[in-house]
Amino acid sequence: LKTALGLQRPDSGTVYVFGQDISRMRERELFEIRSKIGMLFQESALFDSLNIEENVSYPLLNQPSIHCPATDVLPRVEEALKFVELQGILEKFPSELSGGMRRRAAIARAVVTQPPLLLYDSPTAGLDPITAHTIMALVVKERDVNKTTTLIVTYRYQDGNLMANFRYNPENGGLDPIGKDNSSAPRTLFMILRDGQVVFEGPQTELEASADPYISKFVKHRE
Repeated sequence: LKTALGLQRPDSGTVYVFGQDISRMRERELFEIRSKIGMLFQESALFDSLNIEENVSYPLLNQPSIHCPATDVLPRVEEALKFVELQGILEKFPSELSGGMRRRAAIARAVVTQPPLLLYDSPTAGLDPITAHTIMALVVKERDVNKTTTLIVTYRYQDGNLMANFRYNPENGGLDPIGKDNSSAPRTLFMILRDGQVVFEGPQTELEASADPYISKFVKHRE
């Protein structure tokens, strides 16, 4: 994820983002690329000294490639917080929020610029099962409502399962399972890494059928 954002350079090979080779771009050249990417860092990475309004508005005010009129900043911040169901906390600081609320505020900051690509670094790490499900429901909601390309790095098989097999229902605000015969179901790929190498890449059915002991650790096999 850091390499995709241009925060670190690859030791070898080439990285293309939005059709552009960013492998050797200078920092200033990366500004426009980064303005098209929303990033949820592990543990949220909110600024402790800024309140939630200032945290969420930060990309709008500080990314040179994003031209947001001053009069539009607060409405967009409020809209992003409403999207993650966190209305009325503009003046609160991160330390005043629970872990799940901080994660949702960080998602609001990631989506406030309406980027075409979102990167999530362990979005459910350290959260209880109910809160983790809430966070993943918001990730699916963003993907389906705004048609955003979404890349998640996670160690929780449940997260991948929700992304692969559920879609957001705008009528009840929940997640509905995708039928196996639904031709519009997203083509989702699972990938597992070990020691820096890809050891599996393919659909969920092949993942669950794998006899590899390492891969099996990630999968809850059906009886």
